[in-house]
Amino acid sequence: MRLGIVTYNIAADWDIPAILANCEAAGIGGVELRTTHAHGVEPTLSAQQRREVRQRFADSPVSIIGLGTTCEFHAVDQGTVRENIETAREFAQLAHDVGAAGIKVRPNGLQVEAGVAREQTLAQIGRALSEVGKAAGDLNVEVWLEMHGRDTAEPPNVREIMDNAEHPNALLCWNSNPQDVTDGSVAASYALVRDRIRHIHINRLHSGYPYRELFGLLAEDGYAGWLCAEIQESSDPVELLRYYGALVDALQA
Repeated sequence: MRLGIVTYNIAADWDIPAILANCEAAGIGGVELRTTHAHGVEPTLSAQQRREVRQRFADSPVSIIGLGTTCEFHAVDQGTVRENIETAREFAQLAHDVGAAGIKVRPNGLQVEAGVAREQTLAQIGRALSEVGKAAGDLNVEVWLEMHGRDTAEPPNVREIMDNAEHPNALLCWNSNPQDVTDGSVAASYALVRDRIRHIHINRLHSGYPYRELFGLLAEDGYAGWLCAEIQESSDPVELLRYYGALVDALQA
């Protein structure tokens, strides 16, 4: 399993040259570029700018793993849901153009307080995810639903979303949330969704989260993808990432 970073928050202020230089110096192999950050990899880029981004990464040992969008599909207003679907499709085209393997989208809550049944919102998210997955699949780009949001990060709810996301290109980003853990173990939560996991976010390794167990479960399933660190900014980010990488290696030993 390879260590990468999410630009949220540690690299939020880095442009692409800084991302490439700092990741290479820290021994980080790949990066998930989160929208709104200083690197500026957004759907507004021209065709020429997209080619330039792709070439910068192609000339570097650092891979562009994916694009972290904030597209979400839980809104009561269906016009808002449609806007988010269309934005996600734009990001999928951008991912294709810059050489990223996937885009990250997210659920961000239920609408029970607005009078919408839990099952209805979960089904709506799943159907939207499936639609985006199909469109992205036509571009050879994957869609990763981050396990995110109050209530929607709960593994049983994620399972229900994925049961409504029938397209095989609609996949999961395991987000290493406290909700995953029962009696010190993630095994039960992992078992619920293991068939759809394609991308991994990890965070503070000293948080008490059972990362050694998680990495073991992933290894059992033959996961050979990215472990993307989503951690806070630092006054010495390169040194922090070197230290972080050593800890990740130790937890996989």
